[in-house]
Amino acid sequence: MQGFVFQTTKSVLVEPGCSSRIGELVKSLGCKSVLLVSDPGVKGAGLLQTGLQGLEQNGIAVTLFTDVEADPPVHVIDAAVRAAVDAKVDGVVSIGGGSSMDVAKLVALLAAGEEKLADIYGVGMVKGRRLPLVLAPTTAGTGSEVTPISIVTTGEGEKKGVVSPVLLPDWAVLDAELTLGLPPAVTAATGIDAMVHAIEAYTSKRLKNSLSDTLAREALRLLGGNIHEACRNGTNREARHNMLLGSMLAGMAFANAPVAAVHALAYPVGARFHVPHGLSNSLVLPEVIKFNARSAEMHYSELAAILTPNAKGNAADRTKVLVEMLSALPTELGLPTRLRDVGIAAKDLDLLADDAMKQTRLLVNNPRDLVRNDAYAIYEASL
Repeated sequence: MQGFVFQTTKSVLVEPGCSSRIGELVKSLGCKSVLLVSDPGVKGAGLLQTGLQGLEQNGIAVTLFTDVEADPPVHVIDAAVRAAVDAKVDGVVSIGGGSSMDVAKLVALLAAGEEKLADIYGVGMVKGRRLPLVLAPTTAGTGSEVTPISIVTTGEGEKKGVVSPVLLPDWAVLDAELTLGLPPAVTAATGIDAMVHAIEAYTSKRLKNSLSDTLAREALRLLGGNIHEACRNGTNREARHNMLLGSMLAGMAFANAPVAAVHALAYPVGARFHVPHGLSNSLVLPEVIKFNARSAEMHYSELAAILTPNAKGNAADRTKVLVEMLSALPTELGLPTRLRDVGIAAKDLDLLADDAMKQTRLLVNNPRDLVRNDAYAIYEASL
């Protein structure tokens, strides 16, 4: 019997329309002035209004920072921290996607003035405190609202993670109303991202545990059972709710049983070619599963029973069906399926393989040891 540690967000609010209660939650944390972190798309879609009204009704002063970029670089985080310090805020809120929530986590930490970003990359490097923090996702994908991780683009082609339970927010607010307007392509890519989180948590070599396994299986049931409907009919509130809940459960799972080679190979694709993170995962996922099968076949076959319940045969047969299903899913949802579809050519593969091998924090979790030649071969097969 193996022991384990499980950590997640202290409090979660899940209810359609509950973003109207953000002001109430912030007030309960003793805050009087907050930085609200988001991006231009979320602001332009009007998704901040309900939260802003709730903050105003509760007497909370708000400073807006809506300059978040996808795969946020260091200069965006620096600018957000300056805005928070200049406004003398005592709390941070984010209504947005994974990038906005990642920025908000770091702002809540760095604005407290006890840490410098350059000193805290890696696992367990955070020593200081953070400001009160409330996160409300507008996509069903990253699960950032329940993970102790923020990802930063630190240079051309390189991402680094800050990993610490200090980054877990005080509240995660899951309001399906915030996701109703997501375009089908974004719904598809972020949904597959969440599915990858569950799959990699379930097969993680390090820290895999029964609680994360349970969450990963339920996440896949919700995500796999609703992603087609959410893409086909974006106003279906039940499908949107289930996707958001599945994404959160997958986030809880991989926050405690970390992701591995899919993410390690996806990060360079996103950083070098500005491919959205979920799509980057989707493009390399089938080939990574094929590579890992000899070491994780039984686990993959167990997940196949959830996503492809009619699959027959032994573990190898069911794993093959799982790969076929995940290979077909992007086409069914209207996403690109090959690296070449997003502008990557054979001449780029050496660079991608070099970059992937820098992701040691992730590769150590892979169920099968992966070296540079393996990374190159996976990219080549995904081309």
